[in-house]
Amino acid sequence: MGSEDLVCMVGNDETILWRGKPDKKCFVLEAIFNPMLIFAIIWGAIDFGIMGVSLFGANGGMPDSMALFIVVFMLIHLMPVWIYLGGVIFSVRRYKNTAYIVTDRGIYVSGGVFSYTYEMKPFAELSHINLHRGIFDQMLGVGDIVLSCHPSMTGARYTTNTGNTHTGGLKIVDITDYQRVFKLIKDLQTDIYADTMYPNDLRPETNHGYKTKYRGLE
Repeated sequence: MGSEDLVCMVGNDETILWRGKPDKKCFVLEAIFNPMLIFAIIWGAIDFGIMGVSLFGANGGMPDSMALFIVVFMLIHLMPVWIYLGGVIFSVRRYKNTAYIVTDRGIYVSGGVFSYTYEMKPFAELSHINLHRGIFDQMLGVGDIVLSCHPSMTGARYTTNTGNTHTGGLKIVDITDYQRVFKLIKDLQTDIYADTMYPNDLRPETNHGYKTKYRGLE
């Protein structure tokens, strides 16, 4: 549903140059093996250990009312573990809702678990385009494209489809043709940003791309 809905967000005067989704296996593996895993294991081991000693200790247990209180308290205290497990369980749903589109005007990203989020960034707002490949990315032959915006356009903070909070940027994660998409976005950003910055009165009808030569060192 996320992919088709995202297509509807594209303007009538835009041309879709690429569309895709993350690699499902890598998407789920990264949801499982994230920094929260070690924390959740340690937290859970301590809490379940305390619960076991309290309920089945050397004295053969405790009154039912006290046992019930401890169980309820420890289940609440295990909230970081439940949050981690929830992220893993719902990673498949997040994958289903995640889609990417690159047009000749900008980049569209959809995501979310229970609610859908649709975001668009025009190329004129992008300042940096980076390529990232983690352990699972390298193992499965995929990559992440990390996009950031100009400082004056990064006032809002939000959480992307991967669950990471960023300021004014987007991420296209776990895609197989990451090299081609990286080059496509880089070329579009360079050409369109250069055209946008061109003085309005002198801007030509057709933008042939940024082909000038830097002579500042001559």
